[in-house]
Amino acid sequence: MQVLAEVLVGAVAVLHAYIMVLEMFLWQRPRGLAVFGMDQETARITAPLAANQGLYNGFLAAGLIWGLVASDPVGFQTQVFFLICVVVAGAYGAASTKNRKILFSQLIPGALALAAVIIAG
Repeated sequence: MQVLAEVLVGAVAVLHAYIMVLEMFLWQRPRGLAVFGMDQETARITAPLAANQGLYNGFLAAGLIWGLVASDPVGFQTQVFFLICVVVAGAYGAASTKNRKILFSQLIPGALALAAVIIAG
């Protein structure tokens, strides 16, 4: 179960690193426009907000990686804390934007990883 938990935490970290890249660097490019369903003008206007949001996703990824490399009990505690942050962000994002896609791309992976970490812990 420990290996599964670590794989899931790693996958969530990679996901958030990817979201960071999309929001900070690809927001106004074709990939960012397609992923977030925006036109060029909306992307231009919202780019500073997206970059800030991307930075927070980078912090989530960094925290999860820290949790994977830190010795216990710090590693376990760090993973639990940052996975709870991911789940809360996913729930808030889905509710505030009315976008159910966030449930499947952020909340559920975070919740599965959190459950695996707690069971393995």
